[in-house]
Amino acid sequence: MNDIRHSPGVPDTPDSFAFLPGAVHSPVILHVPHSSREIPASVRAGILLDDAELAGELDHITDAYTAELASAAAEAAGLRPWRFVNRLSRLVVDPERFPDEREEMLAAGMGVVYTRTSHRAPLRAADTDQRPLIDRWFHPYARAMTAAVADRLAATGRAVIIDVHSYPTARLPYELHGDGPRPPICLGTDSFHTPPELVTLAEKAFAGLGGVGIDSPFSGAYVPLRHYEREPGVAALMVEIRRDTYMKEPGGPAGPGFARLVTALTALVDAVGG
Repeated sequence: MNDIRHSPGVPDTPDSFAFLPGAVHSPVILHVPHSSREIPASVRAGILLDDAELAGELDHITDAYTAELASAAAEAAGLRPWRFVNRLSRLVVDPERFPDEREEMLAAGMGVVYTRTSHRAPLRAADTDQRPLIDRWFHPYARAMTAAVADRLAATGRAVIIDVHSYPTARLPYELHGDGPRPPICLGTDSFHTPPELVTLAEKAFAGLGGVGIDSPFSGAYVPLRHYEREPGVAALMVEIRRDTYMKEPGGPAGPGFARLVTALTALVDAVGG
């Protein structure tokens, strides 16, 4: 893709995330946290990479076309799901990380605020004060996602978070558990929030895409901390799509596999939303 989207002279991006409405009776939230390349100018100033290096890093680290995938599936679904989409790059903050010592990716310099690149090169100065970034970007996102889940619980009695991600065909140096299988579709699960029947529905929906694996190379599923391991009415599943199934890597155009993914994700949304 070879671009960096930021606005020189504009210190902040006010629409840093969006909660896009679905059908009133749908419990499904398609969560898209890593699809954007947008970096506010104030944040870009604290990144050590030059523009070419940053564009390359964004090619590797961005889950390209996942927002478009969620949008297309929402349009095609029988009962339109809700969507929560991060409008900023994960290089601003990563909204899916634990904001404390529970986050294992701290070992790779990739906690809430990344200090290392996907190839473990310095991304920010070691003495960077992360608190302003966390206060400005992470906490508002977390509060809004918490409210979105609470809204679905109140309206339907349950919430189903389908986390839409992609991952590279070849292991990147930052991956802590990248030595296992890398199937076309990896389903990340949580022992509390991912019921077996949700996994079964996902396996069926993605069965025609060349193989479905569980928790390798990535595991877990995102749930807001207020609900995490507390609210059994919140179900969650992470869908990790290997990028060679739908695009040219790294950062290239989408290909014919994208349409098949739309059909499969739509089938999953329809199966869990009814």
